[in-house]
Amino acid sequence: MAAQTERLQKVLAQAGVASRRHAETLIEEGHVAVNGEVVTQMGVKVSSKDEVSVDGVPVGREAKRHFLLYKPRGVITAVTDNKKRRVVTDFFEDYSERIYPVGRLDYDTSGLVIMTNDGDLANMLMHPKFEVDKQYVAKVQGIPTRADLLPLTKGIILDHKNLSG
Repeated sequence: MAAQTERLQKVLAQAGVASRRHAETLIEEGHVAVNGEVVTQMGVKVSSKDEVSVDGVPVGREAKRHFLLYKPRGVITAVTDNKKRRVVTDFFEDYSERIYPVGRLDYDTSGLVIMTNDGDLANMLMHPKFEVDKQYVAKVQGIPTRADLLPLTKGIILDHKNLSG
């Protein structure tokens, strides 16, 4: 069975070297080598058997990690926060892999969040074209009346777009 191949910029991004776009720049500028040969063209595919390096430093490939985290209230569903609030990645400081959340929950909510370094899984779960259903349960204070719920039946306007379901 032949080894599975992936685009070089994707491998660099998954290894935490750079974003895919920045990885493309590194490739075009001649910083990346595959099996000792400098690569400057897009479209190169590599397998797990290929040796990839950036400026002579070997690129390690992370094992894919998947976690379920029950995010408490008062934690940001992000990798970092410029306001120094607690973030979901704070729960994964003992892991060397670059772990990030799939989707998000608001600061004042709690619930289950998938944490991973698996970009393919994250994309499949989040991208609308895959039509993965998500379910949210909201607890509200009191019992809403029909009048309270009516605006929700007409859709929610966000960024000038109607999000009606």
